[in-house]
Amino acid sequence: MTYRITDECIMCGSCEPFCKNGAIQEDDTKYIIDESKCDSCGTCLEYCPIDDAIIETAIIETTH
Repeated sequence: MTYRITDECIMCGSCEPFCKNGAIQEDDTKYIIDESKCDSCGTCLEYCPIDDAIIETAIIETTH
């Protein structure tokens, strides 16, 4: 499983510098995670100040 940034992202940039794989990048309206680079370490969750802004992709796939 990898992580995905939802529309709850406030573009604060807190997660980006801590991604050891460089998987997080700024997009037009939110940050995005390149799933091919994400190794599911969860570090981004530790630094994100917003609940539900970063979630596991399996959660998205099972709820939609």
